[in-house]
Amino acid sequence: MSRSTPLSNRIENWLPRLVLAPSLLVVLVAVYLFICWTGWISLSSSMIVPKYDFVGLNQYVRLWSTPRWHTAVFNLFVFSTLFLALTTGLGLLMAILLDQKIRVEGTLRAIFLYPMALSFIVTGTAWKWILNPALGVQKVVNDLGWTSFVFDWIAQPTFAIYCVVIAAVWQSTGFAMAIFLAGLRGIDNSVIKAAQIEGASLPRIYRTIVVPMLRPAFLSVIVLLSYIAIKSFDLILALTNTGPGSATEMPSTFMYSATFRRDQMGVGAASAMMMLMTVAAIIVPYLYSELKESRDGQ
Repeated sequence: MSRSTPLSNRIENWLPRLVLAPSLLVVLVAVYLFICWTGWISLSSSMIVPKYDFVGLNQYVRLWSTPRWHTAVFNLFVFSTLFLALTTGLGLLMAILLDQKIRVEGTLRAIFLYPMALSFIVTGTAWKWILNPALGVQKVVNDLGWTSFVFDWIAQPTFAIYCVVIAAVWQSTGFAMAIFLAGLRGIDNSVIKAAQIEGASLPRIYRTIVVPMLRPAFLSVIVLLSYIAIKSFDLILALTNTGPGSATEMPSTFMYSATFRRDQMGVGAASAMMMLMTVAAIIVPYLYSELKESRDGQ
C-alpha cells in the first residue's frame, strides 16, 4: 500500500498531461506550424508552387501595390464597422427587452437564436434570393402595385457591400443577444432595486448602471464579431462572389484568389499574414486585459 500510493499520485499528476498531449500536438502542427510555414512562404518568391528562397518583403510590397487589395481592406473596414455597430447595438437592445420577464421569452429567444444554427453559406444563398431584384424584395413590392420601387443594391458596385452587412447582421445578432442576456442575468438585482428606491428611472438605470456593468460581455461580443468579420469568406462567396466586379472583395477572398486562381502564392501568404496581424491586434489586448483582471482578482 505504501508503494502504490506514490505510483497512484504520479499517475494522477501525469494523466491530464497524457490526455491533453494528442490535442496539443495537433494544435501545434495544424495551427502554429502552418502559421510559421505561411510566414516563410510570404518571404519567398513562391508563385504556383512553394519555394523556399528568401526575397525579403517583396511580396508585401507587391501586395500593397495591388489596387484590388486596397479595395479588400476598405471593404473590410466598412463591413467590420457597420457589422460590429449594428450587431452589438441590436443584440444589446434585444437582450434588454427580453430581460423584462415577458411571457413569450422562450419562443422569442429561439426565434432570434435560430439564424445562428445556419452556416454563412446557407445565409448567403438565402439573402442572394431575397436581394435579387428579379426574385426578392423588389419583385414582391412591384407585384403589390408599387411599380417604381427599386431595391437592387446587390447589383450596384457602390452598395453591394451593404448587402453583405445586412446578411451578416441578420445571422449574428442573436449570438450577440445571447451573450448580453447572459451578462444581464448575472447582474445582482439588489443594485437595480437600490437605484429604483433612489428614484432612478428604468432607462437611466440601464444607461448608467447596467450597461457599464456589461463590460466583459461587450469585450467578448466585439472580439468574437471581429473574428467573424475578418474571416467572412463563405458569406461573400455565397452572396456576391466578390462582385459586381470586385466591389465586395475582402482580404479572405483576395487571399484565396491570389493563391489558387492567380498563381501568386507568395502574395496570398502575405495577405494571410496581414490578416493574422489584424486578428492578433484585436485578440492580444483582450487576452491581456482578461489575464490582468484575473491576476488583480487573486
